[in-house]
Amino acid sequence: MPKRVSIGDSGIEVHPLALGASTFGWTLSTEQAFDVLDRFAGLGGSLVDTADSYAAGRSESIIGKWMDSRGTRDRMAVATKIGHHPDHRGLSPAEISAAVDDSLLRLGIERIDLLYFHGDDGEVPLEESLGAVDALITAGKVGSIGAADFTPDRLIEARVLAANGLPRFQALTTKYNLMERLPFEGAPELVAHAQGLAVLPYFGLASGFLGGQVRRRADVRHDARGERQARYLGRRGHRVLAAVDEIAFAHGVQPATIALSWLLAKPTVVAPVVSASRPDQVDALMAAASVELQRSEIVELDRASA
Repeated sequence: MPKRVSIGDSGIEVHPLALGASTFGWTLSTEQAFDVLDRFAGLGGSLVDTADSYAAGRSESIIGKWMDSRGTRDRMAVATKIGHHPDHRGLSPAEISAAVDDSLLRLGIERIDLLYFHGDDGEVPLEESLGAVDALITAGKVGSIGAADFTPDRLIEARVLAANGLPRFQALTTKYNLMERLPFEGAPELVAHAQGLAVLPYFGLASGFLGGQVRRRADVRHDARGERQARYLGRRGHRVLAAVDEIAFAHGVQPATIALSWLLAKPTVVAPVVSASRPDQVDALMAAASVELQRSEIVELDRASA
């Protein structure tokens, strides 16, 4: 079993691969989501990442029902995000409080382990938003907080406010993968490192492109996911897949495993957040934590994706 990793100074220790639940209640039924969750937990997974806006709250409800039916709450950390639900938009103190109460109800738990601000809210002073979370932490409804897609400037502002007694961000979730290394590799990465933020990148497989099933236009599905994958087709995309294939063959694993192992080799990355539509897909994702890439392999992937 891979060594568990810490999310900042939150006290939360988890398996270094988080299960994304954005498809629960949307493209996956409750039964299908349960199958994926069962496999994830069976392989040692211990962090589920969701949001109150995923399927208008149905994702949270499915996770709550699963934890209740399986009795897994004591083994599973829950991260959710607020700010985008149609009933609770933005990060005003009133919306934060109401959104957290609704998320707790859907999840069937007493405390959210990791609460993300789901994007910034330029209409509300960050001090007010953090103050609202401070009250929720005191009330025992929230454990720790994180930021989703915050700019470096706002992360720095948040750290200044934390120095004056407000809650400190422990985690940052942002888009980062072999096909989209920017903008994270730059100021965001530097700030995350300086602040000791645990980075939990989403879209770690570039919408599934790095799984290797899409290599030509004829492979692309006619949906939103397919449109995103199609953007990666081209000289650079083929170069990246070739490098991933070669290294995957050397390790005897799937291409997706190597793409995630590359992320885990990055100093600030703690646990990529990845979704699965079938239980058998979970195996390749979880295997990433057991693959240790050689320095030459990391350099090869860096060069191919440059």
